[in-house]
Amino acid sequence: MRFTTLVCVAGILSLSAIGCSSKSKTASTAETPNENARKAAFVKDALPGMPAVLDPNDIYSADRAGNLSPVVKAYPERVYVPNSDSNTVDVIDPKTYKVIEHFAVGKQPQHVVPSYDLKTLWVLNDKGNSLTKIDPATGREGEMVPVDDPYNMYYTPNGKYAIVVAEQQRRLDFRDPQTMKLDHSLAVGCKGVDHMDFSADGTYLIASCEFSGELIKADAAGRKLLGTLRLPGRAMPQDVKLSPDGSVFYVADMESDGVFLVDGIEFKVIGFVPTGKGTHGLYVSRDSKYLYVTNRGEGSISVIDFATRKVAKKWKFPGGGSPDMGGVSSDGKVLWLSGRYNSEVYAVDTGDGHLLARIRVGKGPHGLCVYPQPGRYSLGHTGIFR
Repeated sequence: MRFTTLVCVAGILSLSAIGCSSKSKTASTAETPNENARKAAFVKDALPGMPAVLDPNDIYSADRAGNLSPVVKAYPERVYVPNSDSNTVDVIDPKTYKVIEHFAVGKQPQHVVPSYDLKTLWVLNDKGNSLTKIDPATGREGEMVPVDDPYNMYYTPNGKYAIVVAEQQRRLDFRDPQTMKLDHSLAVGCKGVDHMDFSADGTYLIASCEFSGELIKADAAGRKLLGTLRLPGRAMPQDVKLSPDGSVFYVADMESDGVFLVDGIEFKVIGFVPTGKGTHGLYVSRDSKYLYVTNRGEGSISVIDFATRKVAKKWKFPGGGSPDMGGVSSDGKVLWLSGRYNSEVYAVDTGDGHLLARIRVGKGPHGLCVYPQPGRYSLGHTGIFR
């Protein structure tokens, strides 16, 4: 199916989202996406080579607590923290909450990304135009590979390509996932492309464009742009995460202070959930019931119930903070987050939201990676596993 570019005129943002399509209209959070089209995709239209979906009602069913792949079972549990302003990586032992390793990498490391095959971690040195390899068996750095403008990195669900998000170049660079040799560059046009997620059938991706207030939709196999969606208001979209049933994309928005709900098939906004100031990162609980939402501008975490699409609870950090990017521990009991503007890392109890620890690290900690995590394969970022 081909899509034309979609544009929505910015309006006043209320608690109900403003729907955006070729015929702009308002939709409530109760609107249901095209379920028949979604389920049909599992049967006949999935991305060739993608591992079969285990449960059409829960794409994260392979990510249950402790369900580690044989590939990663022997790896020590560690938290890898890229310090963007220090050009270093700190390695934390999650059992002691202490930094046990510290090493230099390239200029402005942004994220630590698990490889599709789970065997390697990559530090993305954005301004250094390079990737630094980490061996998760030892927790130590290895070779450095030259790559242009690697702000973020993902993998197509069949593992055929690594997608380097070249933010400043306004491109998605499709590369060989092993050698990182460039295969194809896709110009996206929008400003500040940085985060994405894939449809449940793996055929397309939706990515956020931070500085132009837009989302883009692209064909994962054909590597072509399918459409552009302007978000309502003064939008500044950040992290993107698909719901467990594959029906809705959740898009964190730092200016709107909440999360947009987007129907990926129709490519339109169908709802909005207010969460807190500076909404930024999105993480799914190990039981697939909740979405942890970081509110970087106020030092809090909102917990969205997937069943109701509403905030079930909110956890505020004593003394404030700047929770940014991170991941959930293998057992699901701890949410690890970088404190972007506070040179610290937070360990948050997912039972009641209290802070287990604040750990001092380098300057500008950003896309930290908890590793290993459950799952069969990695879609990239700081750890999206299916």
